[in-house]
Amino acid sequence: MNRMWKTCLLVALSGLTAAGQPAAWAAAPKTAKKTAPAAPAKKNTIARDPYLGAIVMDAATGNVLFEDKADTKGYPASMLKLMDLLIILEMVEQGKLSMNEQVPVSAKASKTGGSQVWLAEKESFTLDEMLYALMVQSANDAAVALAEKIAGSTEAFVGLMNQRAQQLGMTGTVFNSVHGLPPSAGQQHDVTTARDFAVLCRELLKHKDTLRYTSTRERPFRPNNPKHMVLMHTHNHLLGAVEGCDGLKTGYIAAAGYSIAVTAQRKGQRVIVVVLGSADGKVRDAKAAELLSKGFLALPAAQPAAPASTPLPAPTTATPPPKPTRK
Repeated sequence: MNRMWKTCLLVALSGLTAAGQPAAWAAAPKTAKKTAPAAPAKKNTIARDPYLGAIVMDAATGNVLFEDKADTKGYPASMLKLMDLLIILEMVEQGKLSMNEQVPVSAKASKTGGSQVWLAEKESFTLDEMLYALMVQSANDAAVALAEKIAGSTEAFVGLMNQRAQQLGMTGTVFNSVHGLPPSAGQQHDVTTARDFAVLCRELLKHKDTLRYTSTRERPFRPNNPKHMVLMHTHNHLLGAVEGCDGLKTGYIAAAGYSIAVTAQRKGQRVIVVVLGSADGKVRDAKAAELLSKGFLALPAAQPAAPASTPLPAPTTATPPPKPTRK
């Protein structure tokens, strides 16, 4: 190899990164021929197009109006926070918790990543505000703080989640976290099915506060602290876009794909839809909206209320005619 060729080779190598790509394409001459970038590697995901499984349920009766691979197991991601909500609302209604009591923030909660409201250690908020953070922002730090408040640890709260799932007959579900984030080393994914989640949603809808939290599209967190205020936005794009839609929750992690548990009410009837493990968020939303419409069409026609009957007049006692007097 002559000296000139060696020099050219060294210059070429010095311009490459560790990945073997040019350090900056912008620095290359306009006439330089660029090598086509390699196709991105496929994500390690179980998601499918249009979904792993889906189901439509009549909220009033629990009857299944449509199902497609509804027992296929997938990862619920942040949708599992609906189980957090169910446990907490049941405890409030049983008098074990108050919406006004304070939920302190631990160091562990403050360090929880993903979607959050940036809780700081030793901050404290009411249970009510934490539930808005949990449902509207899907705040993972709020999920940890709530679990520690109620059960003493996230591990103990996961035990409550699995116990309640068993009571509801959610036989295809196992929870391993309180927030649905990707598992750390040595941990397992949370697992559920579309059918199981519809059962959970139906149970949740028996509680009056469920829709108060899950229908909220925007809400400030720390409104009295402008420097650290967070304007929370729902991840449920069907709210306000689909007729009658007023809850519940979405979920996403790369390994799981996009999921949604959604409900709507029309003409006094309510439908629940669960779409689990869609490979695309827009497809998930479109399918959920389509299945809501399909569900309402499949419902039996609502029976009109019976007209109020006109009460019969009360029977009257006839006054006997006076007896004739003898003259």
